[in-house]
Amino acid sequence: MLGTYFYHEILRKTVISFGTLFNDIHVRHEGASGSSISDMKVALAYGPVQKFLARLEQQADLNKATQMSLPRMSFEMNTIQYDASRKSGITQTFKASDGTNLRKVFMPVPYNIGFELNIMTKLNDDALQIVEQILPFFQPSFNLSVDLVSVIGEKRDISVVLDSISFQDDYEGDFSTRRALIYTLQFTAKTYLFGPVADTPEGLIKKVQVDYHTTTDRELARRQVRYAVTPKALKDYNDDNVCVLNANITKTKTRLTINDSSNLAVDDRIIIDSEIMRIDEIIDAQTIAVKRGIDNTVAAPHIAGLNVDKLTAADDALVDVDDSFGFNEVKTEFFDSTTFNPASRTDS
Repeated sequence: MLGTYFYHEILRKTVISFGTLFNDIHVRHEGASGSSISDMKVALAYGPVQKFLARLEQQADLNKATQMSLPRMSFEMNTIQYDASRKSGITQTFKASDGTNLRKVFMPVPYNIGFELNIMTKLNDDALQIVEQILPFFQPSFNLSVDLVSVIGEKRDISVVLDSISFQDDYEGDFSTRRALIYTLQFTAKTYLFGPVADTPEGLIKKVQVDYHTTTDRELARRQVRYAVTPKALKDYNDDNVCVLNANITKTKTRLTINDSSNLAVDDRIIIDSEIMRIDEIIDAQTIAVKRGIDNTVAAPHIAGLNVDKLTAADDALVDVDDSFGFNEVKTEFFDSTTFNPASRTDS
């Protein structure tokens, strides 16, 4: 398993997406009459703040070099930590499409990426202008839509949370030789890491056929009975949400009150939570009678407001390779009237 090469550039995309939040911030200075005398786009670079402070300290003339360098911003990724609060099933998979083929993907692993944004200015008013252009968008989070895995078109909203704000005056000597005023903003980006993406295996069994013969001669004997089975989905794959449960039900109640029965029919299989039911009767526009807990599922109480999904052929076609699926049985008879008497047939 380990050693299979893949690289979705998710961490890189997360870093770039975070940086784009702050790449169009301006600082303006106004004259005595209130007219704008300068409008400066604040430079943004990736790297630790110490790198830029070292550059400032190497300048002998504060008035010339520093005023050309400040204000500016820098950011860096400083932590990567697993987020157990957002975890899903370890071995759970889902199907995704690249537009042509279905692909099997393990559920992503949630990780929190820590970022530090540093704002360096000479004037406090410049720093306040920059900070005020950032803070209103974080309450305390801002969502970024990121194309995490382009091969399957997997786009997710990455929540960027503002964790803390601090500031300091960086001195070297007395007050008159102040190098920079630094505001430090700590962020957490709640991203997801995906493993390798595989094409849907061709080996998935889509149909099984068993032939029964009247003799032990498999070469010459005619097939008398054929049983064919196909996968039957035990969970909803396409999230069709055909209706909504309007009233609570106990684990024994067989009449369901729903908001609309127009998309349902007798013998349809429906699923609420993880319980599968079969519709025995459409009583009226908002009432159906069902058989509870079919396909080895367990009848359980359900509360009003839950979605009711219908299990259809579309779900059967998406049965996963490691899904515990059942089978629909279809029997077709073959016999030769000259050698086989249907009246004497016994199935075994």
